[in-house]
This record gives sequence, C-alpha cells and structure tokens, in this order.
Amino acid sequence: MDFYVGIRHHGASPIHPIPGEDMNKPVTQRELGANEGAAAIRARYRRDDSPTPPVWNETLDLLLAHRSVRAYLPESVPASVVETMVAAAQSASTSSNLQVWSVVAVEDEVRKSRLADLAGNQQHIRDAPLFLLWLADLSRLDNIGKDQGRDAAALPFLEMFLTAAVDAALAAQNGLVALESLGYGGVYIGGIRNKPEEVAAELDLPPGTFAVFGMAVGRPDPAKAGGVRPRLGQGAVLHREQYAWNDAQREAVATYDEKFRDFQKECGLPEQGWIRQALSRVRGPESLSGRDRLSEVLRKLGFGLK
Repeated sequence: MDFYVGIRHHGASPIHPIPGEDMNKPVTQRELGANEGAAAIRARYRRDDSPTPPVWNETLDLLLAHRSVRAYLPESVPASVVETMVAAAQSASTSSNLQVWSVVAVEDEVRKSRLADLAGNQQHIRDAPLFLLWLADLSRLDNIGKDQGRDAAALPFLEMFLTAAVDAALAAQNGLVALESLGYGGVYIGGIRNKPEEVAAELDLPPGTFAVFGMAVGRPDPAKAGGVRPRLGQGAVLHREQYAWNDAQREAVATYDEKFRDFQKECGLPEQGWIRQALSRVRGPESLSGRDRLSEVLRKLGFGLK
C-alpha cells in the first residue's frame, strides 16, 4: 500500500502519493565506494582507528565534507535558493510542531555592516552576499493567542525559550546542509549574541524573539578554501548506557589536542592546540564577550524564563 503526505478525503484521490520505501531516503541512493567513505571519516578525525561505514552515499559525503566558509565569490544568492533553503529548514524536526523559530534574511550592505560591528567586527559578515539571523520566536504564538482570544500562559517559562532555541538550531542546520548541496557555503556567527538588544533594534524584533545566531552565506571562493576541521574522537562523545569520564575520554582529548595543533599549523594559525583554546574560551565571564548577561537581556526582550 501507499503512504501519503497530506490529508486523504474519503473517496478522493490521494494527495502526493509516496511509496513507503522512499520515505526519509537520502537525496540520492547512489552508493559511493567504501574506501571513499572511510577516507572521508578519517579526514574528519585524523585517527587510524576511525569508524568504517557500512555503506556510503552522497548524503553522508556531503555531511562529512562540511567546513565553515568565510570567503565568498561576488555573486548574490538567488531568491529561489533562499526559499528552497527555508523549505529544507522547515522540514527539520520541531517540538510538538510548534515551529517556534523564524529567520531574517539580510542583503542590505549597510545593515550587514552594522550587524558585523555588533557581532565583533567580523568582516565575512560584510563580505557575504546573504546574512541570515535565526530567531527563537515565541512572538508568533503569543500573537495567535491574542487573535484567538486564548491564553498562551506557558510561553514565559524557560522550557519554551529552550524549545525555541533548539527549534532554531535544528532548522538552521537543515538549511545549511541544503545550501551546501546547492553549491553554497556558510559559517555560523555566535557573536550576534554579543549585543542582543542592539541586534533586536536593528531587526525590529518584537518582544519574545531573540537572534540565537547568525549565518553568513555565499558561493565559496575556491581560491580561499578551508580544510576539514578535525573533531574529537568518538571516545570523547559517544557513551554506552551511562555517561563516564574515563581513560577513553582522556585519550580522545589528548590525541585530538595533537591533531588540532597540526591543523592549526597547516592553516597558519597559532599552534596552541584545542585544550588551551577551549579552556581559554571558558575561563570566566570576561571571555564571553558580553554574553554573561544573557539571562538579564532575555528578560528585557520579553522572555520570562520562569
């Protein structure tokens, strides 16, 4: 029997019939060589004991090849690409189907420059033809409740802000993967949280909305392509049954520190390794670039956080 997307009325033709075997399939089922998959995973970890995939396909190949893109060709991103990206973003999972996120697409050069200043003077925001602001958005449900004359008294609770932030992150990652599949690239901009009140004013955000992060997007400049950044070995992040800080984690961290130092050297960056860099980033409130006051700011922006 067939499975269907949408509502099928009794006696009517099915809406968008989809064979059951095609549900949740990758963009392509074309399998690539096993050696190609193993090489892609090894490139991500730089470890001889990297996992071996049971099969490999173009979906996995795209995901494992991800890298941040900060240099772009001087060409705009067509509206059709943006709209396709949003469709992919809206296909991500969303808690209780609340869809408590939105995205603001900014192409105006002057506005991008002001946002770049607010995010720590990041030049690639100015260089990117498109800058996306991904929002936790409880305002829409609040407005719907008012229009319908119904209570939305759960919105001021911390759970709802967390739900909105998670929804925005899931949507954004789907969107970025879609962009990469279309030949574009991007980089997340956490610095947009440095001055959230000013960002909200720049984007005319209503109460109950917050820019969780930005994303600079464009066609990658092949002359300035970056490498695949290594990640912690799975011994550091994969736990079986219960969490454990043990020798396997310590080994994964120590090995990664060496691999990351090699990556920094290849990129012409200071060779400080990952441990020093990560601990420097969390050394104290002063290392948070103003984000240490986020709970205070969020309340000013209309989030109850009860």
